[in-house]
Amino acid sequence: MSLFKLPDLGEGLQEAEIVTWHVGEGDHVVADQPLVSVETEKAVVEVPSPWSGRVARLLAASGDTVAVGADLVEIEREAGADTGTVVGQVSAAPAPQAAPARTEAPVASASGIKALPAVRALARDLGVDLASVVPTGAEGHVTRADVEAAAGGSAPTGAGPDWRPVRGVRRAMARNMAASGRAVVPATLMDEADIECWADDADIMMRLVRAMAAGVAASPGLNAWFDGAGERLAVHDKIHLGIAVDTEDGLFVPVLNDIAGRSGDDLKAGLEALKAAVRSRQIPLEHLRGQTITLSNFGTLGGRHAHLVIVPPQVAIVGSGRVVHKVVPAGYAPAVHRILPLSLTFDHRVVTGGEAARFMRGAIEDLEKEG
Repeated sequence: MSLFKLPDLGEGLQEAEIVTWHVGEGDHVVADQPLVSVETEKAVVEVPSPWSGRVARLLAASGDTVAVGADLVEIEREAGADTGTVVGQVSAAPAPQAAPARTEAPVASASGIKALPAVRALARDLGVDLASVVPTGAEGHVTRADVEAAAGGSAPTGAGPDWRPVRGVRRAMARNMAASGRAVVPATLMDEADIECWADDADIMMRLVRAMAAGVAASPGLNAWFDGAGERLAVHDKIHLGIAVDTEDGLFVPVLNDIAGRSGDDLKAGLEALKAAVRSRQIPLEHLRGQTITLSNFGTLGGRHAHLVIVPPQVAIVGSGRVVHKVVPAGYAPAVHRILPLSLTFDHRVVTGGEAARFMRGAIEDLEKEG
């Protein structure tokens, strides 16, 4: 018997949620056959079997959150069978002959608590003392479910709301927003661009992408990452633009790389490919990481201005509101023009109001050009 542990899926991920098992206990599998689908922060990843053999035991159920390196499945391997390729890094260990009994007593000392950083952060957010939590994870680890159960234990009894765990993309969003609230000092600048000169069939998203590059050219300090703990700043040479995409599953922010160094046609094709990958939930993790600044075109859904949320280590996010018609002066007479509302939220720890204003002015000047 061999134990297959959840492999390291890369990008610093520490856990994944079991979405669907493609095999059952007793089934025969071959190397590279799809074994299980797991959901990371933003993507569903298919994990293939590393070996050929018979599935002896599934060690996690659909909906479970499993830490990287935790036991996933026990397989009775075929002698001399080939080893398949595995997503990320795989480690295997012989199946133990007998599992030691797990104590049900809570860990009394903070120094003895075993929990992933994400679990510790969740405990802080929910006001749960990890020392009071009974660990049920492998080797005495406190799991996310343990913390959620402890938090739910203080809820009123009797009739009440139907509490359900927040999972997958929405869980990642909740963590990111909480991290932003703990770290960032946000300030928001609002303005408008007169886009009456645009052709009726102008592609607003592509104009916004181009304007983001113009804004960064006018004020490069907004295309940056800030490490608050280390008090250090990295201003990026290339603009890797995060594009906020709203879906029924939650918010995705795929990355359109190097927007200042690509043609308009190439950017448009790249954006369409990213949106298609998001809709199919097959977008690779590398296309969801590395944003240097973010754009949210929320006006397609509604709203004019917004106080947006910055996801660290980024220091700025731009929002585009719903286009409206307004009466504006045109020479010595009033005229009705199309107006595009804009919002810029920046981290005031490292971005000054002057830098934000220069960015906004650069973006608006580009938006108000013909073509």
